[in-house]
Amino acid sequence: MSQFFYVHPDNPQGRLMKQAVNIINEGGVIVYPTDSGYALGCHLGDKKALERICQIRNIDKEHNFTLVCKDLSQLSEYTRVDNSAYRLLKSNTPGAYTFIFKGSKEVPKRLLNPKKKTIGIRVPDNNICQALLAELAEPIMSTSLIMPGESMAEYDPEHIRDLLEHQVDLIINGGHLGEHPTTVIDFSNDEIEVIRVGEGDPSPFE
Repeated sequence: MSQFFYVHPDNPQGRLMKQAVNIINEGGVIVYPTDSGYALGCHLGDKKALERICQIRNIDKEHNFTLVCKDLSQLSEYTRVDNSAYRLLKSNTPGAYTFIFKGSKEVPKRLLNPKKKTIGIRVPDNNICQALLAELAEPIMSTSLIMPGESMAEYDPEHIRDLLEHQVDLIINGGHLGEHPTTVIDFSNDEIEVIRVGEGDPSPFE
């Protein structure tokens, strides 16, 4: 049975964030809110937790995983980023974007796209997510909570509880989130490419 935390969307309770981080550090799989719906997350270095996420979503190792970060301070640790790309990201984060970069040696190989050696980076504009990341002090390995056969991320925490309470360790209820898929921007090649237009304004990257 998973734990179910009701967290205030504007002022997340610190003690609940501490408990959530303990669950992540002990190898747990969590469901947490972002600015683009709910996501599945686990510790960056935890192979077993990642395998559980792949089972829940019925995805394989070809999937594009994302590091969800509090800000850009750890960007150069996990990606190969140049100054011009960094400046573009700085003026457009936090926000509803997923940025694709070539991964650095610090990223476990199992998280990188096997063909392109890329990793997604997100800096969400969501108070609960930001509080969780501040407490954890490192990125969360994440993927959108899109159930097999569905095309959009789950947004209703009570429905998520019905679906997953026996498969995850913690569900953080941050309220109904609505449908807001991210805009995906690829920085992994010489040219910046807009892969998908979503909630984030693509014009700064075109």
